[in-house]
Amino acid sequence: MHTYVKFLLLTSVVALVTSIWFSDSLPPLRAISEDLKSEPMQELIIQPAFEVTVNKIDYTVAPLYAYEITGLVVSKHNADTWWDYIHKRWNDSLNVTDLCVIWGNNVRSDVYAKVKFSSESFTCNFRFNSQEVYDEFDMAAVSNNHLITGEPRIAKKLRNVQIGDQIRVKGMLAEYSHNHGFAFKRGTSTVRTDTGNGACETVYVEDFEVIKSANPLWRNVRWAAIAMILLGVVTWFALPMNNKP
Repeated sequence: MHTYVKFLLLTSVVALVTSIWFSDSLPPLRAISEDLKSEPMQELIIQPAFEVTVNKIDYTVAPLYAYEITGLVVSKHNADTWWDYIHKRWNDSLNVTDLCVIWGNNVRSDVYAKVKFSSESFTCNFRFNSQEVYDEFDMAAVSNNHLITGEPRIAKKLRNVQIGDQIRVKGMLAEYSHNHGFAFKRGTSTVRTDTGNGACETVYVEDFEVIKSANPLWRNVRWAAIAMILLGVVTWFALPMNNKP
């Protein structure tokens, strides 16, 4: 019996590793929605600041522009990741996730497939494999979006976004602050052409939609593999000792 359990565990681990590798791959050009080829929409608004409380911390949100962006998620970072000490030190529970998104010229060709994207605590990084790819890539059609919300329902959706998903975000470009132990304030970019420190968009999310999920098959394989590994471990320890090598 132990032979079958060992085989189950081995194949499940292989399936898990393979699914993790492929589940974050970007979709091919033919799978890109036409909606992603449009530019973000931004409109000046006059709206007073409002209060939001998350994890017993009171935040003041100051809206600047109504904002809507439709794009492809090429990298992401959840602010509650265990190794992210910066958001914890800042007492910043309002920032749920950072999504690095491309659109427009960058999804009209397969240039995005030739770029390596990655995210850190509050930055999105790209690496180009040639000068030609760098020249083709539109730096005004990519943004790192600090997505903030006080709504648990929306926060759950944001945390569950996967690399390769095609999304639509509606909300407001906004500044936010708190005075929980110290004075904290975070601003926002209001143009797509800036770079470096302060170039990220801070969006208070009012509505969020995944237009098209990426790699659903590999994601299902990943969960199935995890379930089979757990089953294999439980079965292994349930076997009589004389059935084990």
